[in-house]
Amino acid sequence: MEQNEKIKYVRGMFNEDLKDVNNLIVLNEIKVKYLGKKGITQDLFKVMKVLDKKEKKEYGFLLNELMREINQSLTTLKEELELKELEMKLTHEKIDVTLPGLNITTGAPHPMSKIIDEISELFIAMGYDVISGPEMETDLYNFEYLNVPKHHPARDMQDTFYITEEMLLRTQTSPAQVRTLLANKEKGPVRVICPGRVYRRDNDDATHSHQFAQIEGLVVDKNISMAHLKGTLEIFAKKLFGSDREIRFRPSYFPFTEPSIEVDVNCFNCNGNGCAICKQSGWIEILGAGMVHPHVLKMCGYDSEVWTGFAFGMGVERIAMLKYGIPDIRDFYTNDLRFVKQFDQFEGGE
Repeated sequence: MEQNEKIKYVRGMFNEDLKDVNNLIVLNEIKVKYLGKKGITQDLFKVMKVLDKKEKKEYGFLLNELMREINQSLTTLKEELELKELEMKLTHEKIDVTLPGLNITTGAPHPMSKIIDEISELFIAMGYDVISGPEMETDLYNFEYLNVPKHHPARDMQDTFYITEEMLLRTQTSPAQVRTLLANKEKGPVRVICPGRVYRRDNDDATHSHQFAQIEGLVVDKNISMAHLKGTLEIFAKKLFGSDREIRFRPSYFPFTEPSIEVDVNCFNCNGNGCAICKQSGWIEILGAGMVHPHVLKMCGYDSEVWTGFAFGMGVERIAMLKYGIPDIRDFYTNDLRFVKQFDQFEGGE
């Protein structure tokens, strides 16, 4: 039968082609040649149309046998070639475990990050929320809502980077507190801290920078007094600098608090006896604070006859310099791993 001879011919041609296969690419080409949509076996199936019932049965059996042989041969050869390629890779890409290993340089938490995280965790444990705000602020939020109207002398205390007449780089994180009070539509209690970067026109030296980090805190509730502020800051100082720390308040002036105070902690280096760090005074200034000015509360929609509060703000670099004995604020921004890694030994608290 002519059709049967065609099947026999295709089988022989396929077996000859397989002899030249030495990689998976050639094998795939053979597969397409015989089994593809336009492959050789497709032409064999077209013959079925012209055969009678008896011939179809015999021809179909032979054709199915051919297809089974081709698929089985292709599968077997593919497995052999894949195994061969794997063995070659294992031979040529093996690792010489006798070679010396590479020294991988690892980083460490930056002292600024350590301080911010430590202070944040402390106040979160005391029920505070951590908030943030935009670094590019409006004059309204940065000054006027904080009781510093235009042409107020207190503006001279902060040399400001102005972008436009009304837009500026924030000089403090206090605007985020104002935004929080204004967003509190129910005018209920507020207890937040706001870590963030601030900007002031300053000449960079060992103790000053035109950009630095602040953490400010705000509590507004009924019957809040200076005693609450002192108790909060005592817990903060003891946790950060040691359980034997004491704090003292000194009168000061900030336009958004009244009364305003500077807060000192007795020197943790000499325990208040006097040394170079505390300039022989026995005390180190750590932050400014005070009771929220009634005018600020009113502008933010709070009844100052019912609600009171306190606020405090600290420079993170100053706290880190005091805690870790860092002499130059510029060291924080050098990106020197040798500087960063030496603080791995320090843990927060006592």
